[in-house]
Amino acid sequence: MSLILHIETATDICSIGLSRGSRLISLHNAAAGYQHAAQITLLIQRCLEEGGVKMEELDALSLSSGPGSYTSLRVGAATAKGICYTLDKPLIVVDTLRALALASLKQEREEALYYPMIDARRMEVYTAGFDAANEQVEAAQAIIVDEGAFREQLRAGHRIVLSGNGAEKCREVLPEENIIYSPVECSAAHLLPLALIAYEQERFEDAAYYSPFYLKPPNITKPKPRLK
Repeated sequence: MSLILHIETATDICSIGLSRGSRLISLHNAAAGYQHAAQITLLIQRCLEEGGVKMEELDALSLSSGPGSYTSLRVGAATAKGICYTLDKPLIVVDTLRALALASLKQEREEALYYPMIDARRMEVYTAGFDAANEQVEAAQAIIVDEGAFREQLRAGHRIVLSGNGAEKCREVLPEENIIYSPVECSAAHLLPLALIAYEQERFEDAAYYSPFYLKPPNITKPKPRLK
């Protein structure tokens, strides 16, 4: 059975998992947020030790592709690409939002539209729409959460499931009726089902040229010029 290491760094929490076939055999998350660079190799080592597996025995690596935190995604991508390149292992890329939507679907089991949400600071989130078969019905986009969000979908009679670390922003501005707030958040565990399908179909990325899906450029501010 396939041994796959899963790397999830799209949000503030770094999450690493190890699976054998369809079973997750180890999962470790960083205790604090935005500690990806300091914790990712330690978490990988813990998963491998817990699973009794050496890095060379891995069949593939799966990586959460974004959108999400620019710096965090870069750390995950650099780590995954380095391992794949060094050990000649295939790289599997999993859409962060699709994985989150699928996990929410398994949790809620509702005939609804699923909108996984990644916090993009202030009242903005990254999201995309998925139906109850985990088929994407709306492209990934950055939206401002306000009272008009999902108005058309709700008027059309759809139930909506919101999940991810950006969903809580909606509670203050959206009506409760026909909106379900799923507790599911990003985790390496959620990459497993989609990664396994990609592995069996041999849908691999070129590790040398892969770049995460940032959706938006990083918010970089230029320093003010010093007064002479």
